[in-house]
Amino acid sequence: LEDKAAAAMLRRGETAGVFQIESDGMTQLVKNFEPEGFGDMIPLVALYRPGPLGAGMLSDFTERRRGKAKISYPHPLLEPILKDTFGVILYQEQVMRIASVLSGFTLAQADILRKAMGKKDAKSLAKQKAAFVAGAEKNGVAAQKAEEIFSLLEYFAGYGFNKSHSAAYGLLAWQTAWLKAHYPQEFMAAMLSNTNDKAGKYIETCRRMGIKILPPDVNASASAFAVDGEGIRFGLAAVQHVGAAAVQSILKARGQGGEFKSVVDFCRRVDLRVVNKRVIESLIKCGAFDRMGKRSQLLAVLDDAMALAGQRQRDEASGQFGLFDDAPGTLEEISLPALEEMAVELMLAEEKGLIGFYVTGHPLDRYRRQWENLRAISSIGDDVREGEAVEVGGVITQCKRMNTKRGDSMATLTLEDFTGDIEVLFFPQAFKKAAAHLALDNAVKIWGTLQSEAREDGERLKIIADAALPFAELSPPFKLRLSVGHSNHASYLKIKNILAKYAGASPVSIELATGHTVLAGRDCQVDSSSPGLRRELSSLIGAESII
Repeated sequence: LEDKAAAAMLRRGETAGVFQIESDGMTQLVKNFEPEGFGDMIPLVALYRPGPLGAGMLSDFTERRRGKAKISYPHPLLEPILKDTFGVILYQEQVMRIASVLSGFTLAQADILRKAMGKKDAKSLAKQKAAFVAGAEKNGVAAQKAEEIFSLLEYFAGYGFNKSHSAAYGLLAWQTAWLKAHYPQEFMAAMLSNTNDKAGKYIETCRRMGIKILPPDVNASASAFAVDGEGIRFGLAAVQHVGAAAVQSILKARGQGGEFKSVVDFCRRVDLRVVNKRVIESLIKCGAFDRMGKRSQLLAVLDDAMALAGQRQRDEASGQFGLFDDAPGTLEEISLPALEEMAVELMLAEEKGLIGFYVTGHPLDRYRRQWENLRAISSIGDDVREGEAVEVGGVITQCKRMNTKRGDSMATLTLEDFTGDIEVLFFPQAFKKAAAHLALDNAVKIWGTLQSEAREDGERLKIIADAALPFAELSPPFKLRLSVGHSNHASYLKIKNILAKYAGASPVSIELATGHTVLAGRDCQVDSSSPGLRRELSSLIGAESII
């Protein structure tokens, strides 16, 4: 229930997949809170709700916990009750205990008080207040002080949370954090196998954790996501057109005869009645046969391989072999033709269509630095409220243009980043400004406002766009022009150390006194708007050197 590895992981903000605390806002709270074990998870769950957040309880609690604010109690009798929450009335159970200790209420009476406060029942509260003050006076508490405490209870009761509920959620949160910290591959494989709407987010999480996401493989994949070496392997059941019967046939053949040596060997050993051409084509196109040849080569020989293997299966079923035929367990191979591999863009499109995700690459890869400064699409619903501004970036995977009743052009599109996708609506005014950038496969940044829409399958989020720009136009280069005195290796190393401190999206170019221009490299892109960057460089090489 206390664990250094799990606590350190949470303090770093690595909360994806951890029960109840993976939203951006909760992640920031956890980082500030610096939990050490299960006990710290209980108040976290209770604090991160609209009521406590709006009342300022969150900041009060964290400041007191970290020793940055004085801890005080409404009355000395309340210190044992409120000590664990640093003087903050956080739980419903505390309201009940205060009524019991201070005013002699039975627990049943205290529960009636709690309910009255929660419902803000004025008539019932008037009776309860009189009994509370009278009981407190019997315990030596002045009437004025008792009334102050009652008002305090009444205020906090509206935000109070059931501690037993919070503890149950906190325990699940801690258990999932512990599992992720100690068995990261197994944990993330389980998360991927048991989610649909957040799979993209978890795939990106795995990449950030250094866990490779491997494509389906007929010789390595299980049915669902599974640990494979230092990575996680896509399951065969994740591939479109590959049904349960086909997966069972493939796994059974591999279990009985070992790894498949070629596409011909595969076709001979599986049941071609269920593992048909469409199934095998899908497996080839998503990378499940990559160890056996290029995807273009395998697709070119698939018909011949299936015909050859199909004939052998029929011969084996009938028991008829010619005198000079191969032995029943062998089959002649087909030479793969000398073909170039299909274009990368086509390979990625096939993967996306068949698995639902890009595996061997992503169209947004070249703009990853710019994208990391934006909000991930999968996290929008966690912390951005309806009507609030939002900035996102991604690849346009669908785009439909239409006309309004007045004849004005507008568009609705699907924007996808590394973590998920969202619908974006461009009304005529915004469309007119952004139309040139709204084409399939374009990588764009979009500014807009979040909106929710109730549908039969639940609430759907979308963005009402204000503007859009291609990623390629977002990051003007950050240029330095060095004098003779600074056009040397020692100065260059000092400059690179400063650049490294202000990572961002702008590429850096350095013009030397000789007239030559040096690109600092992709690992030296900076936040060109940072005052700190300009201040440090000005101090080193002079403000006039920053172009």
